[in-house]
Amino acid sequence: MLISNTAKAHLALLSVNMLYGANYLIAKGLMPHKIEASALVFLRISGAGLLFLFLKYFIKEKVEKKDLPRLALCGFLGIAANQFFSMNGLSLTSPVDAAIIVTAMPIFTIIISYFILKEPLTFQRILGIVLGGTGAVFLIYLGNSGFGTSSLTGNIFIGCNALVFSFYLVIVKPLMSKYKPITVIGWTFMFAFIFMFPVCLGPLLKTDFTSFTTSNWISLVYVVVGPTFLAYLLNMFALQFVKPTVSSSYIYVQPAVAMLLVVVVSYVVVNSQYQDDITASKLLCCVLIFAGVYLISSRPLQWLKRWIA
Repeated sequence: MLISNTAKAHLALLSVNMLYGANYLIAKGLMPHKIEASALVFLRISGAGLLFLFLKYFIKEKVEKKDLPRLALCGFLGIAANQFFSMNGLSLTSPVDAAIIVTAMPIFTIIISYFILKEPLTFQRILGIVLGGTGAVFLIYLGNSGFGTSSLTGNIFIGCNALVFSFYLVIVKPLMSKYKPITVIGWTFMFAFIFMFPVCLGPLLKTDFTSFTTSNWISLVYVVVGPTFLAYLLNMFALQFVKPTVSSSYIYVQPAVAMLLVVVVSYVVVNSQYQDDITASKLLCCVLIFAGVYLISSRPLQWLKRWIA
């Protein structure tokens, strides 16, 4: 039985967000005691970039000069800025907060798509934006509560991460219709490395790799290969067959995976630092964001149309 490209795209997106969901806890385990966030950004971008460069060697495709500025912008927003805000935010805040806040990404994406791609804003989508946005804002503010490992600054960074990646999903779409995924991602990682190098090299040189245990090295390999190399590759593949709004709607898988892992760790490890990270307030914010994402990414609901009428 043959699987359609659309079905493959949905499977790819599910895999991407499962990889990201696990990454919140795995990367958090490395930062900031074993490695600084910016140093980890350097390893993620350079490590995955080398893997993409290897794949690019087998695909001979030239890009037009007029597309280089857009590729550079994609490299800055989708990789350099995205990774910087993501890792620095995660190093400061709870993996649960981080995983929930990024679920606001479809809300940002639909707003950006309205202005750039001229996708319509219906009442249902506006309602979804209001609900999801309210949940995201309250959750970011809860970082000031002092419970668990939450942090207001870290939550703001994660919010910025969701915003810049939303821009990337919209801006990269025309390139995906024109070039092969490896071509696009190879160029974007090259530009990302240029943007990232002067900012992240210093923290990398200060890292004491001799203190790394076997589990630390396994975690580092996972962070570079899983949620960086494989995730970007699968996401690029999916964007060939689905809209950016569909791609971003899979984001709700991440908090489910992150919460499950936090519960497991808190159960296994006595006095785990994450045991206070899951609260009723955060779950309520999560419900608001999920409801908003559902409204903006689903077909028009008949009951809502009748209610408006």
